[in-house]
Amino acid sequence: PCLSWKQTLDTLFLALVFLHVSLFPHCLPFSLLPSRFNWSHLTPPRLQRRFLGLGTASTTKGRAHFTLEGHKFLIFGGSIHYFRVPREYWRDRLLKLKACGFNTVTTYIPWNLHEPQRGKFVFSGNLDLEAFVLLAAEIGLWVILRPGPYICAEIDLGGLPSWLLQNPKTQLRTTERTFVDAVDAYFDHLMRRMVPLQYHHGGPVIAVQVENEYGSFNRDGQYMAYLKEALLKRGIVELLFTCDYYKDVVNVLATVNLGSLGKNSFYQLLQVQSHKPILIMEYWVGWYDSWGLPHANKSAAEVAHTVSTFIKNGISFNVYMFHGGTNFGFINAAGIVEGRRSVTTSYDYDAVLSEAGDYTEKYFKLRELLGSFSAVPLPHLPEITPKTVYPSVKPSRYLSLWDVLPYLRNPVKSYTPVTMENLPVNNGSGQSFGFILYETVICSAGQLHAHSYDVVQVFLNEAQLGLLSPGRWKLYIPKTRQGCGLLRILVENAGRINYSLKIQNEQKGLLHSVCLNDVYLKSYSIYSLEMKMSFFERLRSATWRPVPKKYKGPAFYLGNLRAGDSPRDTFLSLPNWDRGFVFINGRNLGRYWRIGPQLTLYLPGVWLHPGDNEIILFETRKSGSYIESTDKPLHV
Repeated sequence: PCLSWKQTLDTLFLALVFLHVSLFPHCLPFSLLPSRFNWSHLTPPRLQRRFLGLGTASTTKGRAHFTLEGHKFLIFGGSIHYFRVPREYWRDRLLKLKACGFNTVTTYIPWNLHEPQRGKFVFSGNLDLEAFVLLAAEIGLWVILRPGPYICAEIDLGGLPSWLLQNPKTQLRTTERTFVDAVDAYFDHLMRRMVPLQYHHGGPVIAVQVENEYGSFNRDGQYMAYLKEALLKRGIVELLFTCDYYKDVVNVLATVNLGSLGKNSFYQLLQVQSHKPILIMEYWVGWYDSWGLPHANKSAAEVAHTVSTFIKNGISFNVYMFHGGTNFGFINAAGIVEGRRSVTTSYDYDAVLSEAGDYTEKYFKLRELLGSFSAVPLPHLPEITPKTVYPSVKPSRYLSLWDVLPYLRNPVKSYTPVTMENLPVNNGSGQSFGFILYETVICSAGQLHAHSYDVVQVFLNEAQLGLLSPGRWKLYIPKTRQGCGLLRILVENAGRINYSLKIQNEQKGLLHSVCLNDVYLKSYSIYSLEMKMSFFERLRSATWRPVPKKYKGPAFYLGNLRAGDSPRDTFLSLPNWDRGFVFINGRNLGRYWRIGPQLTLYLPGVWLHPGDNEIILFETRKSGSYIESTDKPLHV
């Protein structure tokens, strides 16, 4: 676009600043050095007279900056996802954010968790968005909400509900009618909760993001305008902004994501809006882990230096992640990294606070840095959440998957395979997470061909034959002595892709017809294995058997964890087990997998009862021996 002479001068000025910063990082122009900030009067509890909200302005020299109620203001933000942190620990994590010198917390809002079934909304327990926002206000933090509908966030399907995949005509993240009808119904409900939390209504929400990273997707030129209007007409009155990787900027108030500063970091942004203040919506202080790849990390010194550069140049920023937390349950996504790899259960992210909320070197460096710019002392550090080591647990009882089938709901009968999303379960919304089991009778040996996005386990009756995986979709089926046998195919949703155009086709389970010797197999019984709390309640009536010395195949293993009188946090270690999930008192802690890099599962002490606690492993491959615990997380 053509720039005015003033925009051109602003662009040149900022370009020179960042060229100077990149060449001489320790020698900043004196005129850019800020005075010490005192925003103690600009906190939700103290700021009662509200008229202006978060806005933008320019100094007499034409430098753009944010304002809050007319006062010059820099956003020192940190990301915490309420849905990845036990509710009992929300206060602890927010207090630690405040004590580090931050003034704002940002969070995504996951549509797929809040509307797991079409028209059924969940905003309670760990998904109580309003309680999280109001708690942040009580502590003295402003809030930026990122409601999507798409959020990315390394969560299954980028936060979009899987039931959107039922209709092949639905075009995700476009103005195609079936998609926007679903968005409208969700926003009708969500915005009624968000509107009272806004700054102008006495709440702490100072800004709202329109969608997320659409610049890299960008399939529909009308989509962002539609979503902006959808927010406005439902009562959102605070500052709206977009968020993109720094090379993919699109307009409203544009903000950018980046992992490090370079001389071209703001080039695209300045082409779009040279007259607006800069907000780094995601400064990546680390990265997420994927199964089978090395543990990600970034040095604390680099993070502190980059944040210092932001502040000295009057740039607002949001640290992603301040506290990553955990992908409890089945919510993790899969990434396109060296093919397709699932995101680990831990969302530690090498963040400022660890997965379990512990202080890190990054925390202390940032606290020292932000404290040096604060005209008032920072709050005292909250105490560390204590950790412990519990006695080893040896599972005493087990049920094979085949023993469990009678305790599932009646199987779906289908002539051909059906994907998870199209199973007639959950009031027509299909199955989002967990496993799906297909059974059909075969009476001959030969070459089996089946296709799925995930690893597939194949059984003949109860005998494990082998695996099918991306690029290896054929397996030889031997003869049985009985002539005919029951072919069983177990498929796990290991995480839907959360990024790129691939999200459009992320159905789970068997994706096409199954062939044996090039002949299509017909007539299936299909079991939905979502492993919700109600499922484990039904298993209480099952007859559990003593654990054999060795067992190969999917099975549930039951043990007892003794937590004593005062349960504390710990990390579970599963030596000699292969791949599966751990459930404590019916709560799904997430996936373990021997390939790493994550070798332990975080167990919050607040989810334990004093005394005995039921622990169940669903192991998909082979039995192990003990379940250990440690007071520190372990990585490869």
